[in-house]
Formats: sequence, C-alpha cells, structure tokens
Amino acid sequence: MTIKIAMKTITIPASLLLILLLSCTSPPDEAQIEQWKNEIIQVEKDFSDLSVKEGVPKAFLTFAAENAVIKRGGELVVGKDKIRDRFSQQEASGAILEWVPDFVDVSRSGDLGYTYGSYTLTVIDSLGNEQQQTGFFHTVWKRQADGKWRFVYD
Repeated sequence: MTIKIAMKTITIPASLLLILLLSCTSPPDEAQIEQWKNEIIQVEKDFSDLSVKEGVPKAFLTFAAENAVIKRGGELVVGKDKIRDRFSQQEASGAILEWVPDFVDVSRSGDLGYTYGSYTLTVIDSLGNEQQQTGFFHTVWKRQADGKWRFVYD
C-alpha cells in the first residue's frame, strides 16, 4: 500500500519508520538528571539566603514565576502581582524565614522539579522574645524560557 503526500509516494513501512525516528529522543543520562537536581538545590539555597538577607517578600518576588501560586492561611494567591499585593498588605515584621530542601526530584525532560524539606520561621514577639516556628514546605519549580528555575507553587 502506498500513500501520496505532496506529490510524492511513500510506503507505509517507510512512513512508520520516519514517525518512529522523529518521535524517539534519547532519555537524559543520570549525570544530566543530577545536574538539574543540583541546579534546583542551588536555587533553593539562593532563595533561602535572599529571604534571610533581604526579607521574605523580596525573596518570594524574586524567585516566583509570573503565574506562581502560594498558599497562605488556607487561601491561594495566584500570580506574581497578587503575591506582591499580599506581601504589601502585611506589616514589616522582621521575620526570618530559612529552609533547606531534604529532597529534590526533576522530570526526565528537565523542565519541572519539586522539593520538600523543613523550614524555620523566627519572629520577635511584642515583648521582644524570639519565637520560632518550624514546619515543612513543598515547592514546585519550572524552568523558564530564559533557562532559570522559578517556583510555580509554594
């Protein structure tokens, strides 16, 4: 059996072979996967470091994708502009938020990854006493068109 495509005749087996060749890409090797994981670990470190040095709002706005979503107080805040609005409505508390990922994984395509781990939030209460809260975080990362990792969910 033959198929005519754009004035050319091609056999079914040849067309199947062409489709298979075009659709097959070799999966990334383990070294590539590890490189991507290390990139995400580094961006988490940079994110946490900026949070400690310049504050939570600055860090979140720096590392958020334009369509990022954060969950705060049972509410989803969708989009970088809304995240900015949310932080601008809060009093400057001087809170220090720092974290370290305990786990990272990345997609085989290298464009999505996620982390989870523990965080520590340190605040000074109205009496001047330092209070610490600890908990767990989960962040979803997406590689942007410029190659940088930005979070899309926190």
